[in-house]
Amino acid sequence: MARQRWTVADIPSQAARRAVVTGGSAGLGFETARALAGAGAAVVLAVRDLEKGERAAAAIRREHPGAELSVRPIDTASLASVRAFARDWPAETPIDRLVLNAGIAAVPRREESVDGFERQLATNYLGHFALTGLLLPALSPSARVVSVASLAHRSGAIRFDDPHWRETYGSQPAYRQSKLALLMFSLELDRRLKVSGSGIAALAAHPGFAVTEVFRRGDRAGAFQQGAGRIIFSLIGQPAAQGALPILYAATAPEAERGGYYGPDGFREVRGYPKPASIAAHALDRAAAARLWALSETLTGVRFPL
Repeated sequence: MARQRWTVADIPSQAARRAVVTGGSAGLGFETARALAGAGAAVVLAVRDLEKGERAAAAIRREHPGAELSVRPIDTASLASVRAFARDWPAETPIDRLVLNAGIAAVPRREESVDGFERQLATNYLGHFALTGLLLPALSPSARVVSVASLAHRSGAIRFDDPHWRETYGSQPAYRQSKLALLMFSLELDRRLKVSGSGIAALAAHPGFAVTEVFRRGDRAGAFQQGAGRIIFSLIGQPAAQGALPILYAATAPEAERGGYYGPDGFREVRGYPKPASIAAHALDRAAAARLWALSETLTGVRFPL
């Protein structure tokens, strides 16, 4: 069980460990990368915008002058980019912590990725599914794969008949589907890893209501939408550094359980300190998880040896 008021001060030494954080240039990803680097990990910022990633790395180095940081390009909305990241990963460099964090939210009008997928599903889930499968051989025997899910999974549903929302589109339902899919993937991945006898663990976490850039929709939303989102989250949410705590707990705490899901301990898990989080019943549907896994392998062309 998570101890009350677990903070970055409780992160055990991460010396000799290597972490890859997608979306590490801002928000939750930046705060996660910063804390891991401060604990001694070698951190790879896997980012879409290299210039922004280098600025983030420089900011971390100013705080932690001895930090071992590198910046590598990846766009999780592009399978070609994901494959290139995995292909270029040095075979002799094991990954101890893989944090699947990159994401966008509430894209107001339906958009497709270069692969023809609904953009939120591609960015938040399918790219991360493919990345994990492709990097699986590079994961160390005791690695952790941490998926950044969301409270939004509770009202999400997987539209197996139309996962890319070609018939009808709703920005929030599409976002909820993507985060539900990522949580179901994490739970299913850990089940499959256990069956295979692997020591690699899959865990998930959510930040509650964290004030980050994710709701900028890649600057596709209007000024009113962006402003309203910032006001609401600033009133009831918490800073990104606080929201990153459950992610860091899942990635580093010795007591974090494989297959676990962690979030804030406050009212309705909106804010607070890490604790085991509640999982909606439909996210625990193993038949649906297996169906989602098969669909994901078909869409991405990536098959796990599990």
